[in-house]
Amino acid sequence: MNASRIALVTGANQGLGRALVEGLAARMNPDDLVLLTGRSHQRVTDAAREVDRLPGTRARVRGRVLDVTDTDAIACLAEDLRGRHGGVDVVISNAVARVLPEESQAERADEFIDVSNTATHTVLRSFGPVLRPGGRLLVVASSLGTLGHLDPRLHHWFDGADLDQVEHAVESWRGAVRNRTAQEEGWPVWLNVPSKVAQVAAVRAVAAERRAHDLATGTLIAAVCPGMVDTATSRPWFTDYSQAQSPAQAATAVLDLVFAEQVDPALYGELVRFGKALDWHDGTPLVEQDGMLTP
Repeated sequence: MNASRIALVTGANQGLGRALVEGLAARMNPDDLVLLTGRSHQRVTDAAREVDRLPGTRARVRGRVLDVTDTDAIACLAEDLRGRHGGVDVVISNAVARVLPEESQAERADEFIDVSNTATHTVLRSFGPVLRPGGRLLVVASSLGTLGHLDPRLHHWFDGADLDQVEHAVESWRGAVRNRTAQEEGWPVWLNVPSKVAQVAAVRAVAAERRAHDLATGTLIAAVCPGMVDTATSRPWFTDYSQAQSPAQAATAVLDLVFAEQVDPALYGELVRFGKALDWHDGTPLVEQDGMLTP
């Protein structure tokens, strides 16, 4: 990576995003810059100031307001970093919309898709071209992002798709939710499953086009699964949190990918959990019972 590096994390006010900022700031150099982004000016300002003052912080930490549902804002930020710094070295797309079990999944679908999927597509399109050689572009997904978690009738939407086709698939899913035909078409009620599969498919699509060049320059594009994390977003959905990690613990494996001296070709473009690639075709569809999830 470059002597003076630029890192950016979306959805970084709290939880895993903030832990990632803290870890980057602790492991980068004093001349480096870590941008903590989120929608709320006050929360972004407060969080950045707090991280900047932590005893272990070495790099500079600054807040930057970014609403990831504003695709123009994402593109403008990427161009701004290109103009000011010649590009960016680390981008971690982490923003997610919080949905509670008692809320209607269908009624929250537009917001959820905008934050988790449309924004992911825009981050990949906008920051991919400004990612400097040796950089890292990571999308936080989950183990639910493997294709096997979807009904086999839906696999053709994502398997081997390019980014335009993934975007089309996501909009078709959105339309099915709006038209109340999603379940009969095979889409699960729980938005997180198709959303994560689409995120991983989008990463795979972009990586397929860049693989040779990126591996030659030590650049990594991948989706990452941090494992079960005890956060306000995930806690309402599960009954057993005995194996859950704290955000700081979950951030460690992601940060190890960021700071790895060499890129493992087996991880490039894949969904990576604890340093190993998950099989894209693995998994079984989940069912919802009493607001909770089971295989």
